Amino acid sequence: MGLPVRKVRVVPMTVGGGFGAKYGIIEALVAAAALQVGRPVRMVLTRSEDFLTTTPAPATVIELKTGARRDGTLIAIQARVLLDNGVFPFTIGGILGILLGGYYKCENVQIDCYEVFTNKPQAGAYRAPGAPPATFALESNIDELAHALGLDPLEFRLKNAAETGDPMGNNDAWPNIGLRQCLERMREHPLWQGRVVGDAAAHNGVTEGIGIAVGGWPCGMSPAAAVCHADSDGTIRVHVGSVDISGVNSSLVLVAAEIIGVAPEQVELVQGDTHTGPFAGPSGGSMTTYSVSGAVANAAREVRNKLLTLASDQLEAAIDDLELVDGKVQVKGVTASAKPIGKLVSIAESKAGGPGPIVGEGRAAVEENAPGFVVHLARVRIDTTTGQVTPLEYVAVQDVGFALNPTMVLGQIHGGVIQGVGWGLHEAMIYDEYGQLLTGSFMDYDLPKIDTVPTVEALLVENPAPHGPFGARGIGEPPITAGAAALANAVRNAVGARITEAPIRAEAVWRALQA
Repeated sequence: MGLPVRKVRVVPMTVGGGFGAKYGIIEALVAAAALQVGRPVRMVLTRSEDFLTTTPAPATVIELKTGARRDGTLIAIQARVLLDNGVFPFTIGGILGILLGGYYKCENVQIDCYEVFTNKPQAGAYRAPGAPPATFALESNIDELAHALGLDPLEFRLKNAAETGDPMGNNDAWPNIGLRQCLERMREHPLWQGRVVGDAAAHNGVTEGIGIAVGGWPCGMSPAAAVCHADSDGTIRVHVGSVDISGVNSSLVLVAAEIIGVAPEQVELVQGDTHTGPFAGPSGGSMTTYSVSGAVANAAREVRNKLLTLASDQLEAAIDDLELVDGKVQVKGVTASAKPIGKLVSIAESKAGGPGPIVGEGRAAVEENAPGFVVHLARVRIDTTTGQVTPLEYVAVQDVGFALNPTMVLGQIHGGVIQGVGWGLHEAMIYDEYGQLLTGSFMDYDLPKIDTVPTVEALLVENPAPHGPFGARGIGEPPITAGAAALANAVRNAVGARITEAPIRAEAVWRALQA
């Protein structure tokens, strides 16, 4: 529109979930229309328009070949990847290649990715873009390779699992990762310990199987800033420029509360807009908490130090002899000396020649990302008469670094697992020969329902990220990565047939059973 940036103000709303579709340009187009007509404009999408305009994941074809020595050492990965990008480019191929060649140590890797333009809607980011299809192909192949070598599939993965410093698919080194720790945790789980070795035998037309799969995501990072100030009523206000997506603000509140030594209820988080908020990167990409909480932590530390310095003068004690407990500063172990931080703030704001208002500024620019790895296990039941696959139990082990807010972390994992079940058993956008979408409503587009999802057990591995506050790392995208692959490997364990297309439809399983 030819406007200077300072004339454009974006006021964000809280986002319950994004998953990539809200990284688009719809808002900008609506704003442009409003400027042109000089009146408020509202865009409402029908369900079919929603399918067509919100950058769905690209259809993906992966041809994959792997090689290993008889002792189980992986020595070669070769892949040819075709991505249906629709009408515009999008760099999912690079991420997909990083993961295909990055889960395991391997001397010889060749990955060729082709992003193909077609007369279809633009493809884009959908929660860990590129990771579910890459993982589905690679982990299906790894499972077959372990089977051909007569090796335990978990031990085969553990033998070859990538570690910190090993190359990714683009030959860059992985930063700190916890894949081995996740595999070791899964190895101890009763469902894995008690599994049937080899293909499960059919009984009365029903058979069961267990499969595992590795998954991972590089996670993002961005510089960020935050401002923290203490009020005379004891409230701590933290000002950020990020958007509250999937509840990340609750984690930022906990970081400030922990550092300053107050209850979370005393912390109020203020979300600014593009005119008033401190700088923050995009809210998404498993980077928001990891990037912004460092700035919040630094701002909170500055406030803490100023409070302790002020209290040192008031209590006539050395700073090292003081502690912040329950919103009060006191001489260590001497509760009678406690002064509420609100009272200290009042002194600071009224004392001539004093420290002035208690305000802290924090900045952070982490130097490397903190990837999140998972190991998933699925137990399924298959009706051999119809080929119908029913997931029964699911175990998700994830390296979360440090769970700042365990309830939110578990919620993210549960949600990601169910979306992974959608990838594996239900969801597909089907087009006819003329490029018309046939599954543009929930009458035709199949989703997991409450009575068709398994019970989910989420297990947290806390391998601290070197640069995240308290060791936290990104956790939003990794939970979706391994779902389809774990389900495919469970089907293979149950019926001895490899299904190479997702979603795994009953018809495909039935045909494999007949063969």
